[in-house]
Amino acid sequence: MYEKDGEKYFVVDAHTHFWDASPDNWVKGQEEYAKGWIECFHAYQGLGPKETHWPIDRFQKYSEELMMHDLFEVGHVDTAIFQPTNLRQWYKNGFNTTEADGALAAKHPGKFLVNTTFDPREGDEGMKAFEERVKRYGCKGVKLYTAEWRGDSRGWSLKDPEAARYLEKCEELGVKNVHIHKGPTIWPLDKDAFDVSDVDHVATNFQGLNFIVEHVGLPRIEDFCFMATQERNVYAGLAVVVGGLMHARPKFFAKVMGELMFWIGEDKLIFGADYAIWEPKWQVEGFVDWNMPGDDELSDFAPLTVDQKKKILGLNAARLYDIDVPAELRLKDPETVEPVGVPNS
Repeated sequence: MYEKDGEKYFVVDAHTHFWDASPDNWVKGQEEYAKGWIECFHAYQGLGPKETHWPIDRFQKYSEELMMHDLFEVGHVDTAIFQPTNLRQWYKNGFNTTEADGALAAKHPGKFLVNTTFDPREGDEGMKAFEERVKRYGCKGVKLYTAEWRGDSRGWSLKDPEAARYLEKCEELGVKNVHIHKGPTIWPLDKDAFDVSDVDHVATNFQGLNFIVEHVGLPRIEDFCFMATQERNVYAGLAVVVGGLMHARPKFFAKVMGELMFWIGEDKLIFGADYAIWEPKWQVEGFVDWNMPGDDELSDFAPLTVDQKKKILGLNAARLYDIDVPAELRLKDPETVEPVGVPNS
């Protein structure tokens, strides 16, 4: 919970990781890619305030204690949602796995929700393992990485028939929140494999699922907005938007937030710090303090209200994941004013 100027904010960090990219975990013969991946991640950290930057050895593999401190002791986070990324082609035990996330969550009840992942290229065997993970960890969401390498394949599409089978299984199991990385690429993955165009297809076909587009499709922000505004079950995941732009590119951040608010609206924007690329503390505090600049070129966009920021920082994600919000941190119901001369019935 974060409090500022008498206002209390319930914070759900809907995009967090507990990874191991240390050299001991690199696959033999794939060291170039394992090393390059985490170094690219580390470079993104440079978009945050200088005092929050980490040395590369800590960034490759950080401790449970550090994560708990950064999120819950000083980071203002009430609940965090793990978003796994396997990358087993480069990392022996996986980069950021459901199993590692689940073990940490079990040690700290009430702090984390565990999402899992799937890869439709794994076929029936992968489907069985996916179902087992969902039941074991109580997953309400799944994180998809359409650009992940597997053998000679350098990605897959949500339009693939095999992907549809897995999404049908999501509906069957009650895994209603589908998070898809659709944003900045990370070396050596292919930028085009993260294109947002396949989301439109499945959002229409699977009305019982919520599709949270992580990183809002950057740099394809306009493509995303024009798609998301006409798909009622598409949401914007703000990981990278806040962490990557608010400090380093404030004017671009204002434009992106303005477009998202105009086209998609306050009820469909989901905060995520993207730890450990960026720590949540400065993002939560900075977002509460932030408002739309008064520049003429941004005059199309309205300022954000306190209630809108409360929705974005936690209440929207709480609604998607059925997280219980303390009564004092919920939005107040609007007052009802009876018309003059009309008695109550």
